[in-house]
Amino acid sequence: METPHTAAATPKMRGPVSQVLHPIRGRLLIAALLAGVGAMLTLVPLAGIAHVAGLVLGDNAITAHEVWRAVGIGVASLCAGMLLISTGELLAHLADNRITHHLRLAIVQRLSRVPLGWFTSRGSGEVKQAMQDDINTLHSLTAHFYTTVGRAVGAIVFSLVYLFVMDWRMAIVSILPFPGFFLFFTRAMKASESNMQAFVEGMGRIDNAVVEFVNGIPVVKSFGAVGKAHGSYREAVDAFARAFVGFTRPLVGSMANANAMIAPVAVLGGVLAFGTLFVALGWIAALDVLPFALVTPGLCGPLLLLHYITHDLNNAVGAARRVQALLDTPVLEQPAPGMQEMPRGSEIGFEHVGYCYESAGRGLADINLVLKPGTTTAVVGCSGAGKSTLARLLLRFFDPTQGRITLGGVDLRQIETATLYRHIGFVLQEVRLIHASVHDN
Repeated sequence: METPHTAAATPKMRGPVSQVLHPIRGRLLIAALLAGVGAMLTLVPLAGIAHVAGLVLGDNAITAHEVWRAVGIGVASLCAGMLLISTGELLAHLADNRITHHLRLAIVQRLSRVPLGWFTSRGSGEVKQAMQDDINTLHSLTAHFYTTVGRAVGAIVFSLVYLFVMDWRMAIVSILPFPGFFLFFTRAMKASESNMQAFVEGMGRIDNAVVEFVNGIPVVKSFGAVGKAHGSYREAVDAFARAFVGFTRPLVGSMANANAMIAPVAVLGGVLAFGTLFVALGWIAALDVLPFALVTPGLCGPLLLLHYITHDLNNAVGAARRVQALLDTPVLEQPAPGMQEMPRGSEIGFEHVGYCYESAGRGLADINLVLKPGTTTAVVGCSGAGKSTLARLLLRFFDPTQGRITLGGVDLRQIETATLYRHIGFVLQEVRLIHASVHDN
């Protein structure tokens, strides 16, 4: 069974959503199919009501057997449809639980193998957003989107086929409001997508500001700078408010028009108006308008569901992109099985070592030194000279871009991480304690 981690190694041509959902795509498609068929069956009673009305109000004599048969088929179809929809929803939620479990495990396993220097260039809020918030956001995509689309498509297909079978002219005029809905809906979605990135970035800034403020509370209280400490958080909230307004403002007008066009009352009014006209022209009988009055307003619900779930889809796509980026994080190079070399002694050597930061574009260049066993070496220099970078290279928080570092004559890249840290101990400037005993820490 392929896990999300293996899915992360697939070709880049596949989108992030496809990559993240690859392990459960089959289950989601089955869930959507069950929900679609179930939605079709739940509409059979409406056709049954129109059929019974035609029997009762028609000129031909009817029997109780015909009426009860139509009622029985309608009730049986309704129960079967509800059962299929419930089964599809259950299958989608089980798939959501599975992918959530595997994604969190895959991210933890991935982050345990990335260079420790990777964490120094990122805020805790960024990692927390991908591991917790973004995976929670995927719930709307995995547990609800596929089944909702299945129900909507099933209901729309059944309704259109039924209406065109009854009368193609009346069917065409009955669905006239729906193209207008899609026009406004598409315009709203494009406006939403253009502002989605700013919206997500604003949320990320708030997460980082909260983490930074909480971690800095002891320092804030020590120096009596309580009022000033809220500044970064306040700025993040203000920026998010502006992004939120930019995100929602284009949606309001377009979606108000879209929803008004397919309001059930408006659709029913259009059906009755055209039905009255067609009856007056002698094109159809008055009784033939009833199926359209019953079924056409039922199309509004599935389309409105698509509107709400598509808004969640935009958030889920962004979340899937960030989760996949975390799963694609480059890991620290490890020696191949059987190729590990053991240090011969404790001498440390820097041989023409150079390193450049991606953001700053500068670092260390052509460093050569030897640390002999039994000696003490102090690295002294002004701020920004590269002291911490030199120490982090030795601890293999990241690898040098030039040259090599050796321990006992062996390149650090040929030593497994567990073996390296049995030979090198370190104490960081930033103290990080876990919620456990002193012994565990």
